[in-house]
Amino acid sequence: MSTTAAPDRFVLPPSARSGLGTRPFGVYVHVPFCATRCGYCDFNTYTAGELGTAASPESWLEGLRRELDLAADLLGGPPPADTVFVGGGTPSLLGAEGLAAVLGAVRGSFGLADDAEVTTESNPESTSPEFFAGLREAGYTRVSLGMQSTARHVLRVLDRVHTPGRPVAAAKEARAAGFAHVNLDLIYGTPGERPEDLRGSLEAVLDAGVDHVSAYALIVEDGTALARKVRKGELPAPDDDVLASRYELIDELLGAAGLHWYEVSNWAATERARCRHNLGYWLGGDWWGAGPGAHSHVGGVRWWNVKHPARYASVLAEGEAPVAGHELLTDADRHLERVMLELRLVEGLPLSALDDDGVREARAAVAEGLLTERGIAEGRAVLTDRGRLLADAVVRRLVA
Repeated sequence: MSTTAAPDRFVLPPSARSGLGTRPFGVYVHVPFCATRCGYCDFNTYTAGELGTAASPESWLEGLRRELDLAADLLGGPPPADTVFVGGGTPSLLGAEGLAAVLGAVRGSFGLADDAEVTTESNPESTSPEFFAGLREAGYTRVSLGMQSTARHVLRVLDRVHTPGRPVAAAKEARAAGFAHVNLDLIYGTPGERPEDLRGSLEAVLDAGVDHVSAYALIVEDGTALARKVRKGELPAPDDDVLASRYELIDELLGAAGLHWYEVSNWAATERARCRHNLGYWLGGDWWGAGPGAHSHVGGVRWWNVKHPARYASVLAEGEAPVAGHELLTDADRHLERVMLELRLVEGLPLSALDDDGVREARAAVAEGLLTERGIAEGRAVLTDRGRLLADAVVRRLVA
C-alpha cells in the first residue's frame, strides 16, 4: 500500500472513479461533538470545554456543506447515495433540526436513491418523542442507540452518563414515531460485568422490540482513560475466555428470540433489518466520509480528513479539501481486506477469492470445526459458531 500526505489539492485518479455507481455508494457524516468523554472511547470527539471558541456546531455544519459540494465535484457527478450514516460523537446533540440540516446537505450535494437507508446514531439521554418525530419528518429511516449495558456499575466503569432504563424507553419512542428499524448497541466484557448483568441487558433489549442489535467486546484502546486505569492496575484487562462466554450467551439469547447473526458482531430480525450502510463497507463498496477525521474509500483509494473541527472548517473555508493523507490500495491490500471483511458475514467468502493455498487451508479449517462443511460444498468459506470466536485467526490462515 502506498501512503502519502495530502497534496496541496486532492484529486481522485480516473481509475478510482471508474465503475462509480456500479458498487454500493454511501455517505458517512462524522459529528465530532460529545457532552462528556467516555473512558473507553478513542473516537475523534470533543467536548465543549475542549473546543472552547475554536469550533462550534455552526462552523462544523458550514464546513460540512462545503465538503459535500466539493466531494460532488471531485467525483465528477456522483451517484445518489444508497445509504447515509450520521455517526460520532453524539449526533443527537444537534437536535432533530440540526440533523435535518445534515441530511439536507447530503441530499443537496449527492441526492438520495429512492430506497435510501438513512441512519443516525443517538445518545438515549439526548432524545425524546419530539426528536424522533422530527427525524422521521426529515427523512431518516433508521436509528442506532447507544445502550452498552443496563447495569449501573458497568455504566460507571464505561463512564456512560445515561440512566439504565433510558435506552429501552428511547427505542420504544423511536418505534412509536414510525421507525421500523431501530438498533441498540451493547458492549460486553467490561471489568466487573457478571453473566447476570449481561443477561439483564439482553432481556431489556428484547423488551424494547428492536429489529437489530450490535454487540462489541470491550477493547482497551491506547491513550484512553480506561487504558490508564488498566495499566495502573485499578481495573483488570478484559479476559479472552470471559469474552468468548459472553459472546456465546449473546448469540444464544438473541437467536432464541429471532434475532440472527449476519455479521460477527451484528444480529437482525430480518434481512431487511440488516444495516445496509455497514454492508457496503464489508462488501467493498464506495463511500465518502465527511467531517473531521472521517475516512473515505472510492475505487481502491482511501483517504482521511484532518481531525480538529477548527482546522477542518478553516481548510474548507479556503476552498481546499480537508484531506490529511491518502493511500492507494494494492491488489494484495484489497485481497486481504476482502477476506477479512467478507468472512465475517453469514454468507461467508467465495472460495474463488482464495488462491490454492487458501483453499487448502479452508478445507483444513473445516476439519478443525472453524468453517462449515456445507459452505465448502457450496463453494464458500463460512464460519462455524466456534469459527466466529476465532475469526481473526481464520483470516490469517486463509491469506498466509
